[in-house]
Amino acid sequence: MTPLESTVPRPHDAADPARYPAMVARVNQVEPVPRRIRGFLADELIVDTVRALYVWEWANYPQYYIPFEDIRPGALVDEEHVQQTRRGPVRLHSVEARGIRRDRSARVLTDSPVEGLTGMVRLEWTGLDRWFEEDEEVFVHPRNPYVRVDALRSTRPVRVELDGVVLAQSASPVMVFETGLPTRYYIARTEVNFEYLVETGTITECPYKGTTSGYWSIQVGEAVYNDLAWSYDFPTRQLSPVAGMIAFYNEKVDIVLDGTRLDRPKTHFFN
Repeated sequence: MTPLESTVPRPHDAADPARYPAMVARVNQVEPVPRRIRGFLADELIVDTVRALYVWEWANYPQYYIPFEDIRPGALVDEEHVQQTRRGPVRLHSVEARGIRRDRSARVLTDSPVEGLTGMVRLEWTGLDRWFEEDEEVFVHPRNPYVRVDALRSTRPVRVELDGVVLAQSASPVMVFETGLPTRYYIARTEVNFEYLVETGTITECPYKGTTSGYWSIQVGEAVYNDLAWSYDFPTRQLSPVAGMIAFYNEKVDIVLDGTRLDRPKTHFFN
């Protein structure tokens, strides 16, 4: 493992799209999971453990590594194939339950140079149907213990524009601050100009906010920009202030915050 690099505070420029906290974990960092983790396939309990580990395979979020003994006997089927990973050699296994088989969905660490990982199992998120931390379902990937997500009401006015038209304007947005992401500005539907919004069938999930209930493309004249706005009608309780409100990708629209036009982030993030 390499030590964390020191960081220099970013300048306090309101138009700077990089003015948000960066992720702090390093690759191969290992930490205990203090939560009960359970996973189901075909409504059958496959994983039930209070001894899981967080392992950061990349900096943005960790994966669960599960003790082999905390996986239902017979659920893993050895495929007799070895792969090399950054955490050492692994034996590939399928996951089976009630006639459903998910090939190559589990990796058993046979001899890891990373302390504490030998004998642990890394399950693909899609290898199981549902995951739970304690009694709350988790979507997409494990929640990063170093990520904070806050939904704060504000009286800083926000205006959203694209190709010279105003898509939304609010004097009372809800701002969502999430570690590693640009600030998202949620606006009440009554303050959104639906003349330019075209509803789509897109659905996405977020470990921290839940499942989206609506996505919209933007049409300005003949130009159509796909899936630039979204809403959570039933977010997780921590994000309840954004229920029913609409946000836009800062990366693809123009945001004017408190009279200052913000630069667009150069990288496209998730919502």
